[in-house]
Amino acid sequence: MFQITDYQKIGIGLTGFGLFFLFLGVVFLFDKGLLALGNILFLSGLAFVIGLERTFRFFFQRHKLRGSAAFFGGIFVVLIGWPLVGMIIEMYGFIVLFSGFLPIVVNFLRRIPVLGTILNLPILNKINSA
Repeated sequence: MFQITDYQKIGIGLTGFGLFFLFLGVVFLFDKGLLALGNILFLSGLAFVIGLERTFRFFFQRHKLRGSAAFFGGIFVVLIGWPLVGMIIEMYGFIVLFSGFLPIVVNFLRRIPVLGTILNLPILNKINSA
């Protein structure tokens, strides 16, 4: 097993609060204050969990520049006051950035008892394998 440092514990908390505030911002009809706070907390939590250097290297790899530009551009658009447009741009960047992790996440979720049963249904199994 690997050791989790105090900084990583703080980062997990910040990331969790960031996702929570992003969720609240969407629920409250794209409230720009909650979305901005969620974005800032999510990014700072990610930097705490994996470290500043690794975060910088992740976002600024040559093949991920389009996704990073969309993600940070969406955050900027949210901060200047266009939350719906910013979140659409940000979601595109998020999908481009993290699409490589999607098969790993789906395979992990298939090991969870209730979700695994649902994800292994024939209809969803075809979609995930495509």
